Amino acid sequence: MTRVIVTGGAGFIGSALVRHLVGDLGFETLVIDKLTYAGDLAALAPVSSSPLYRFVQADICDSAAVRATIADFQPDAIMHLAAETHVDRSIDGPADFIRTNILGSFCLLEAAEAYWRGLSEPARSRFRFHHVSTDEVFGALGDTGTFHDHSPYDPRSPYSASKAASDHLVRAWYHSFNLPVLITNCSNNYGPYHFPEKLIPLMILRGLAGDDLPVYGDGSNVRDWLHVEDHARALAQVMLRGVPGESYLIGGNAEKTNLAVVETLCDLLDRDVPRKDGRSHKEQICFVADRPGHDYRYAVDASKIRRELGWEPRHDFASGMEATVRWYLENGDWLEARKASGYRGERLGLSVG
Repeated sequence: MTRVIVTGGAGFIGSALVRHLVGDLGFETLVIDKLTYAGDLAALAPVSSSPLYRFVQADICDSAAVRATIADFQPDAIMHLAAETHVDRSIDGPADFIRTNILGSFCLLEAAEAYWRGLSEPARSRFRFHHVSTDEVFGALGDTGTFHDHSPYDPRSPYSASKAASDHLVRAWYHSFNLPVLITNCSNNYGPYHFPEKLIPLMILRGLAGDDLPVYGDGSNVRDWLHVEDHARALAQVMLRGVPGESYLIGGNAEKTNLAVVETLCDLLDRDVPRKDGRSHKEQICFVADRPGHDYRYAVDASKIRRELGWEPRHDFASGMEATVRWYLENGDWLEARKASGYRGERLGLSVG
């Protein structure tokens, strides 16, 4: 049986991956998560009663705890998703991003290498260290072009710079120490259990509350959108079949401006939960000052993972958004629990309002 450690497994993408590994693939899976504000054990509830699931609350910067957990669980793979991820928060307070994303990755790499060197064959040849990163490390695109696995790095925020640094560390461990690593860089994710500091869940939460729907600048910034469950399937394929030392880009082939995303959400809310005054939720849209260093456009060329590993997204943007809105409408208790924990539907990041 395949045994996998998932760091950051209580996060948005991490929990989707754990649900897939345990619930769909039947892999024995151990989650290491610090449980910061964005960590959510409720997102793991669908698999928490499975004998295949284990959880350890620990900080990846705690080398002793990480080494002990790895030694006890004896994984075939470590899938590293633990990270601070919010761009606005990284601009206000970079320190947490430097600590977790760079120092934490270093601590995990050291622990993984020591464990891997102690394995006997064939366990050693089977082991994989899979680092999950972002397309934001490549900077910004103009109106044309796409990111690919050989795109130059050009990060623009403390968040993307910290993820770029961790990517480079992972590659260094491959070239310097022969650790069998894999790297994936994904586009913007959306779907269930997404902490509502990010665009799509935030707009749903504020739309339902009748609040303003703040859009940065003129809303023309473009992102490629990927359903989180499609991402989870892609990650599993890379872990199982990817070539050590290689990078794979994962995207949904769904480029949309931020304004178009919010307008799509408004249309779905108008249909499913119309305002009592009969007016459109689009009237709640307002435009706010752009954030510093806001990258104009991201677009991902995912042809490599499609060609080599046979992965394809199952959700197009329309069906994925409809399913996402429906999930939030059917899980109001989850949203209320987020608010009860202290979150009030505001943009996180003090310098941008």
